Amino acid sequence: MLETEHTTLLIDAGLGRKEMWRRFEALGRARPERVDAILVTHEHSDHSTGLAQMAREWDCPAYLTEPTHREILNMYADDPANPGKKAKMERVEYIHAGERFEIGDIEINPFAIPHDAADPVGYAFRTNGTKVAIVTDLGYMPELVKQHLREADFLILESNHDLEMLKMGPYPWYIKQRVMSRTGHLSNTVVSEFLADSEVFDARARHLVLAHLSEQNNNPVVARISAEEALNRRSVDLAFRGTLHIASQRTPLGPFEL
Repeated sequence: MLETEHTTLLIDAGLGRKEMWRRFEALGRARPERVDAILVTHEHSDHSTGLAQMAREWDCPAYLTEPTHREILNMYADDPANPGKKAKMERVEYIHAGERFEIGDIEINPFAIPHDAADPVGYAFRTNGTKVAIVTDLGYMPELVKQHLREADFLILESNHDLEMLKMGPYPWYIKQRVMSRTGHLSNTVVSEFLADSEVFDARARHLVLAHLSEQNNNPVVARISAEEALNRRSVDLAFRGTLHIASQRTPLGPFEL
């Protein structure tokens, strides 16, 4: 959730109302009475399951690409218990990668990412001289993605798996291949290479959050050690002076004041 004095946005909605409320309570804050929009990165269930429910709860529009919306409708079209209900949204706004738009006082720049979804995007947000960038669910880091992450004051970046844990883990081989592919997920190793390279990562972020960690193929301690080792390889004059955080699938993180 991204909030300014005038605008509140939710990025992705993989959680239903009950779990969403539990997490607000865990943060010690009230549920937001108003959300101006829900922005969706792609259709996979861990990013969209609660979309229609939460859009109805807050009576707000969903912003997503047309192919993503089409896939969400297809995903829930044959649900016998709730035919069409899980996907029904009264207000939908279509977005396009590379085309900026504004909601309230927040400028939003969606950008294409390589993932095995219909039309996946990451997001960069700007308001009052502050930039927030969010990118998870991508198989590798194209130059375009790296450019969109520059100058971020707050960066949420996927660090999904440890390669050895994935190879030795319980997943069937075809899923391992998917995760390791160029349309799968970022490994700790790839993230470390990015963080250590001062030509692509400017280390400006006050907060760096490693997110979307696999519970089977990664470990928060392993991910942190990998990232810290990479950051320590940077020269002193280009050092990362912010704070590194490891996000959990179960426990909410924040809030952060920027």
